[in-house]
Amino acid sequence: MVSVTTAQMYAWLGAYMWPLFRILGLVATEPILGNRAVPRRVKVGFALLVTLVIAPVLPSVPAIEPLSPAGILIAIQQILIGVSMGFVIRIVMHTVEMAGQLAGLQMGLGFAVFFDPQTAGQTPVIGQFTGLVATLVLVASNAHYLILLALVESFTRLPISTSPLSAAGFSAIVGWGGEIFSSGLLMSLPVIAALLITNLGIGIMTRAAPQLNLFAVGFPLTLAAGFLVLYLSIPLLAPMMIHFAETAIATMLRVMSAMHP
Repeated sequence: MVSVTTAQMYAWLGAYMWPLFRILGLVATEPILGNRAVPRRVKVGFALLVTLVIAPVLPSVPAIEPLSPAGILIAIQQILIGVSMGFVIRIVMHTVEMAGQLAGLQMGLGFAVFFDPQTAGQTPVIGQFTGLVATLVLVASNAHYLILLALVESFTRLPISTSPLSAAGFSAIVGWGGEIFSSGLLMSLPVIAALLITNLGIGIMTRAAPQLNLFAVGFPLTLAAGFLVLYLSIPLLAPMMIHFAETAIATMLRVMSAMHP
């Protein structure tokens, strides 16, 4: 007769349940599958599939009752870890969108906004365009595969346990959040510089010919110059996106190591 002890049952249950919480947190916040356009059933099904595939190769997990205080603590920790990993990757998308927003404001398209279902708010059209291009670049460069590899590696760097998470990991996430402003401004510099030169030229023209209608001439020129530089800079977006994605994955692993107590 086969007998199963309570400790064995908890170990089998935890071997799949605790990793599932971490994977669900990542899928909920990761920019590709975490998009609101993806149905929740697809997200949960994908998380279950990944859990079934990687659970047998993960380090052993503690045999703890799921509904006990320690089990609830582990569940909360795993969800928090997954959300942190997804947030690190999402910063890359926000960086590109911010670059588009800065370029759009300089072009005079600050009033042209669309409803973004991802953030449930209004997003400038240029920012949404650059965000879509960045998503396509991430998929084309197999960045989603690298994210899954980093997810598996995270269970080795930050094993499942009842130990509290270190605050150094969250400090690393805050520092990584500063990349939104510095990298976003860096990516939008070509458009900003071109529009600055265009505005200087328009100012000289207006000074030379005061009867020139600034609003009738300046706005079309600004739009044309902005779209031209944006078109020329799109091929350079892919290498920068790949670099940001690789840096984000390295940062994700560094955050996992820093969270280790």
